[in-house]
Amino acid sequence: MRDYLLTLCVTAAVTYLLTGPVRKFAIATGAMPEIRARDVHREPTPRLGGIAMFFGLCAGLLVADHLQNLNSVFELSNEPRALLSGAALIWLIGVLDDKFELDALIKLGAQMISAGVMVAQGLTILWLPIPGVGVVSLTSGQGTLLTVALVVVTINAVNFVDGLDGLAAGMVCIAAAAFFLYAYRLWYGYTIEAAAPATLFTVILMGMCLGFLPHNMHPARIFMGDSGSMLIGLILAASAISITGQVDPDALKIFEGSTRQATHAALPVFIPLVLPLTIIAIPMADLVLAIVRRTWKGQSPFAADRGHLHHRLLEIGHSHSRAVLIMYFWSALIAFGTLAYSVHSASMWIVLCVVALSAIGLVLLLLPRFTPRAPRWAQSVVPPRYRRRTPVPVVAELAPEPAEERVPVPAGLHGSTAIGNRARFTDRRKAGTPS
Repeated sequence: MRDYLLTLCVTAAVTYLLTGPVRKFAIATGAMPEIRARDVHREPTPRLGGIAMFFGLCAGLLVADHLQNLNSVFELSNEPRALLSGAALIWLIGVLDDKFELDALIKLGAQMISAGVMVAQGLTILWLPIPGVGVVSLTSGQGTLLTVALVVVTINAVNFVDGLDGLAAGMVCIAAAAFFLYAYRLWYGYTIEAAAPATLFTVILMGMCLGFLPHNMHPARIFMGDSGSMLIGLILAASAISITGQVDPDALKIFEGSTRQATHAALPVFIPLVLPLTIIAIPMADLVLAIVRRTWKGQSPFAADRGHLHHRLLEIGHSHSRAVLIMYFWSALIAFGTLAYSVHSASMWIVLCVVALSAIGLVLLLLPRFTPRAPRWAQSVVPPRYRRRTPVPVVAELAPEPAEERVPVPAGLHGSTAIGNRARFTDRRKAGTPS
């Protein structure tokens, strides 16, 4: 764990320190597109934040390669090299898109090629564990198609939620944290070496997001752009592929005893293996809804609009920061709820906690519709919008005199001694100036 923390800190530090110079570089090169109709920011903001994140990825892999406990990942597996090759390609296309606005089909083709590069170097899905059926081996063609589809879907899901300051980086960081805990448990809890690459990928991904978030929180000073969103989406997909397609469920020794006992024992392990996309359920839901919405209107699935989930939160009445925090909340609830259920599926407390937190999340969503007022004893600890409005007392000295008691007093040169009804918008021109 100490080596993982060191890798995470180095990745976060390199990303954080490079983001400032990258921002200046983006401004100098003109990578500041005009504000579009779907954007929520009001001032042109530089992109190319993915450059700093990519060098953070390189720094994390380099440090891990020189650590004694993590060096075996590079010696026993070719997955880190496959990840770096695919990440470099998708990052380069993203940089070009941030500067020159490439066509959506070109980016889609680059995503498929990046996935194919990883498949060619061994990072692919070999089999799928299916509850009630067992382990299903896949042919090379089936594994390639499934791997490419998973990479493309995950990249676009992350890209679609990159619409508010700090939203994509924070949600991917939450998903990476959940993946890391699960992969770490497989590696050290079940002594499965095949889970080591996914553990390394997720901890590096966490460092990239944590290092970039201080520059990207509202109001953002720089955006990650497609060079960053597609990069972190690819790394997240590579982690899911490594966990799902490389870890043999038979090595977990869960198929013992009766069929019912084996199925019950396998359930906590099958959930994250078969459904890795539950970790990014919010981005996936946004992706599916966007495709259905745009297709229903007769538009291209890649046409941009303001119908994403974060846009709807803003329309309801949430502020920018609150909308981001609500998305964080639901992502963490789904990701860590799935993780907790995979560890203790027989515990009813986990289900009750998830239900209770879901109810709290629904209340948070409805706050702009029904703004409650806090009791008097909590006035000092709640935000101003939830405090009770108290009438402003009228000071007796400032109260207007009755009209019949007013005595007209001649005004001075500038009207400073005038008393009585004044015009709402006074003429502030100096005396003697032409009208």
